[in-house]
Amino acid sequence: MVGIILASHGEFASGILQSASMIFGEQENVAAVTLMPSEGPEDIKKKMQDAVQGFDNQDEVLFLVDLWGGTPFNQANSLFEEHKENWAIVAGMNLPMVIEAYASRFSMESAQEIATHILGTAKEGVKVKPEELEPEEEKGAVVEQSASAGKPGKLSYVLARIDTRLLHGQVATAWTKTTGPTRIIVVSDAVAKDELRKKLIQQAAPPGVKAHVVPIEQMIKISKDDQHFGGQKALLLFETPQDVLRAVEGGVPLETVNVGSMAHSPGKVQPNKVLAFGQDDIDTFNKLKEAGVKFDVRKVPSDSKGNMEEIIKKAQEEINKK
Repeated sequence: MVGIILASHGEFASGILQSASMIFGEQENVAAVTLMPSEGPEDIKKKMQDAVQGFDNQDEVLFLVDLWGGTPFNQANSLFEEHKENWAIVAGMNLPMVIEAYASRFSMESAQEIATHILGTAKEGVKVKPEELEPEEEKGAVVEQSASAGKPGKLSYVLARIDTRLLHGQVATAWTKTTGPTRIIVVSDAVAKDELRKKLIQQAAPPGVKAHVVPIEQMIKISKDDQHFGGQKALLLFETPQDVLRAVEGGVPLETVNVGSMAHSPGKVQPNKVLAFGQDDIDTFNKLKEAGVKFDVRKVPSDSKGNMEEIIKKAQEEINKK
């Protein structure tokens, strides 16, 4: 696996490492290296050398630094000179760049290949609101992935996820990069009636992916349409397992449901840090299981999968004690 060093003036690198871990999960072979006010060039160079020594693969190293020409860049460059056939340096570090680098390591084994790949994402992550302030050449830069809409064929499903927060950073980055949808569809009667939430969800869609909010009955109709969604790949987001059950019973062909986050509320028990269950939730998951649906319990793709049967059993035991 390619090793990644995040390097900056001050604590910026440490902060972006923490933020990326919140969104994409903890990563191996990644280190944050900081140049503090009391330190000099040799100090940060030593930190970089120590970080490289800790990587599993020291032949493939990618440096993501804050400023081109700054001390972190210059010291990374001095190390790079002895490894220029394999190592790479990218300046202008931002959070989309770091997350894309993490995701790229699943399929790319070369630091230089990842460096080339993440440039587009890093640039796309720089946006302005109101949109009218965007330069004209940037407005047309994003290719609409919905161009294949209208072709014969049914919608395909790359992920169905239960997440109380719906479309947020972990979904817009980690899951979208891993599954490659052309559309993100929030399936919820409640959200479909809330114009503000609908607008916020549409604005949160990552570049090149269309976001929609539809009621459950509309999703059922879409799933049966074999004339207009050929080539379209959907990532479905549900707030509750009850909404998933309604969709499945209505004919939406979901084989596996990713269970990512269920918020706590009065009367519910919390068998782990991110999932809270009431008796109705447990009963609903059991009905989904009876319908042949499997469960993938994890927040982000890099997490290990949880055991849903054990989680439900623990939740039932806690409810029975109340």
